Amino acid sequence: MAAQRYSEEFKRDAIGLVASTGRSVNSVAKDLGVNTESLRKWVRAAETEARGAGGEPMTPAEREELKRLRKQVRELELEKEILKKAAQYFAKEMSR
Repeated sequence: MAAQRYSEEFKRDAIGLVASTGRSVNSVAKDLGVNTESLRKWVRAAETEARGAGGEPMTPAEREELKRLRKQVRELELEKEILKKAAQYFAKEMSR
């Protein structure tokens, strides 16, 4: 039997059903026609992802801060690359 691929949206919805309804993984998997162990694996992965480095669940404020900090890191890396290129350009101009 070939392994069936499910979209990320489908997986999120299935995980959401388990979390929001309080139904068992077996029950939701049976209703959706998904292998029970696959759904259980998705749920565990989502729970692990929702936890911070210390194993504690992240609060919405922590998630927002993480998102903001990641954006800031991307911006700083871009600025660094621009400054590197500018320094190379001016070094080349000074040597003429």
